[in-house]
Parts: sequence; structure tokens; C-alpha cells
Amino acid sequence: MLADDIIKDAQQRMEKAVNHLREELRTIRTGRASPALVDTIKVNYYGTPTPLKQLAAISTPDPQQILIRPFDANICKDIVSAIQQSDLGLTPQSDGKVVRLNIPPMSGEQRQKLAQRVKKLCEDAKIAIRNIRRDANKRIEQEVKNKTMSEDDEERAKKKIQNLTDEEEKKAQELADKKIAEIME
Repeated sequence: MLADDIIKDAQQRMEKAVNHLREELRTIRTGRASPALVDTIKVNYYGTPTPLKQLAAISTPDPQQILIRPFDANICKDIVSAIQQSDLGLTPQSDGKVVRLNIPPMSGEQRQKLAQRVKKLCEDAKIAIRNIRRDANKRIEQEVKNKTMSEDDEERAKKKIQNLTDEEEKKAQELADKKIAEIME
């Protein structure tokens, strides 16, 4: 049963790595406006960095614009400064009640840079998955040394962990490929 526990733990950790990649990719700009672009921006709200999505309703009235309606109109200036300080590269426009972000079309060079960033994030996720595999294999080898697991069980467990690794790496690559295709549209 010990091998199953090690495999289950490795699987959960690998899935977390893929989910982290999915969340990171949501924040990368494509040709269309998406509320996810500004989800992770932190606004200084009465001295506390607060996620923008907790302070405002975020919508996309058309494919080239993000509309941010703060629940408290007094924080419009804070939202504008937080967006300007972020790495989005967008200029917010505010009328005191709402903040508008116009998404300009991306140049080929910008698309290439974003595609490279996606590839790097994907590779980081794959490295995390491989590190989890290495840790699980070490734990299995330790159990064999401690005589709590047979060598046959060790082989079966390592094979399962390798299959799991291949599966999760494939998921990460598919996410990255899909995002790159969206960027290049």
C-alpha cells in the first residue's frame, strides 16, 4: 500500500504543477480582451495589496476592451496606478467611475515574445513535474532499502510514476500549444 501512497502523492503534486501553469497562462495576453488579464493585478486598497477582482466588476463589452467598474468609486486612481505599474503594457483610461483598458492589436514581435514566455512557463512546469518524479523515485528506493517494499513493487511503482510523468507533461504541452495558437491568431 506504501507504493500507492507515493504514487498518489506524486500525482496530486504533478496535477498542481499543471494547474499552476494553466493559471499562469490565463494572465498572458492574446489578441482578444479577457478579464483574466487583470485578475492577478494587486491594488493598494487602504494600505493592503488586494486583488483587483475583489475590488471591481471586470467585463469585456467588446473583444478589444476591458471594462473595470470598482465597487468603491474612490479607488479608481489606485486601480489606474496599479495597472500602469503592472507588466501589461496597457494604458488605462478613467472617468472617475469606471476604468477602460483598450487592447491594441499586437505586433508580430510582441506575439513572438509572448510565445517565448509561454514556452518558458511550459518548460518550468515540465521541470517541476520531473522533480516530483525524481522525489517519488527516491522515496520508493528508500522503501526498498528499508525492506518495506519488494524490488518487483519498486519496478511497478517506478513504471506507474513514469507513465504519470509522461501524461502530465503532455497536458502541460497541450496547454502551451493551445495558448501559442491563440497568441499567433
